[in-house]
Amino acid sequence: MGVGFTPAYAAAANAVPPIGTRHLPVFNKQSGQAKTFANVPVEDVVKYKGNPYGLVYDGAIKENVPGQVNIHPITYDLNGIQIAANVYTPANYDPNKSYAAVVVAHPNGGTKEQVAGLYAQLLAEQGYITIAADASYQGASGGYPRHTDKPQYRVEDIHGMVDIISLYPGVDESRIGALGICGGGGYTLKAVQTDPRVKAVATLSMFNSGIVRKDGYGATTPDPAVAQKTIAQAAAARQKEVTTGQIDYTPRTEKVLTPEQADKLPFDLYREGYYYYGVNYAHPNSTFTYTVSSLMDLTAFDASHNMDLIHQPLLMIAGEKADSLYMTQDAFSKATGTKDKELFLVPGATHIQTYWVPEYVDIISQKLTSFFNGHLK
Repeated sequence: MGVGFTPAYAAAANAVPPIGTRHLPVFNKQSGQAKTFANVPVEDVVKYKGNPYGLVYDGAIKENVPGQVNIHPITYDLNGIQIAANVYTPANYDPNKSYAAVVVAHPNGGTKEQVAGLYAQLLAEQGYITIAADASYQGASGGYPRHTDKPQYRVEDIHGMVDIISLYPGVDESRIGALGICGGGGYTLKAVQTDPRVKAVATLSMFNSGIVRKDGYGATTPDPAVAQKTIAQAAAARQKEVTTGQIDYTPRTEKVLTPEQADKLPFDLYREGYYYYGVNYAHPNSTFTYTVSSLMDLTAFDASHNMDLIHQPLLMIAGEKADSLYMTQDAFSKATGTKDKELFLVPGATHIQTYWVPEYVDIISQKLTSFFNGHLK
């Protein structure tokens, strides 16, 4: 879910410390040393709602059973930040065999334990090795200030997942795909523009974070004054960080709104997102707050810029009734560099419903499987 910027500051206390892994190993990387990752024992993963891996989506793995899809918490270094991730391996996984892989990027405000984990698990059930990682500065990953939400970091997170999954035992580095969901979809589009290691690209309910932060959600005739006001507030917040060390945050909408207020929100993305992230599939690491200073970078970002650089097969999925659909349609129309592209609309679905409604999840899972099978297997 991507929430448009509200011109009000939340207290620095709104920052949420990472929850999810304890005692993460510290990597002392030296020049010329190959990348690596470390397995995290399940006892070092913070349980949530009875799930030992902290997973909150329906049908989530609760234990690793031989011969079935298994989950492997890992951590790795990305530019000095410790990233927390989950790798899913298919049934009867044999590290001596060769597998295609898919990296999965989570939505804005989301974590690897929510919808990103759901589709990572579903793809693993179809024979793929998959990875879902918490973004830098977010979730159980490291980085300070907490909840920094800069596009360049989110894009680098996706490159980093490709790095690590290419090293995972059994992965054929020539058969790696990418799936980005919501804001993670926009950042995935940007990442693959310059990363031909990714051989097939899919997005689900793509959210173009930059244009929403700049123009507002659903804006048909953007007002330049709105963008300039946001930029001015972002610059003031950054200067405050420099002079006082205090971090300003956007409001935690999932905390400040009542259900009655959420029901009156004008867009289905926000109304339904309130219940998905704040009630039914809530996770302690999932929050919509981010540093106000991040808006200096967000307002200049447009996921649909340079779409012609994407030469890989492209599948863009969105709900037929999603009020965010315009962002998928815009990016899709600009993807002129690939001859193999498809826009697939899920009949009757809104944006958030593509995350959890069983009927829609089944349709999407089948479509993703067919797409990746056609290009990675």
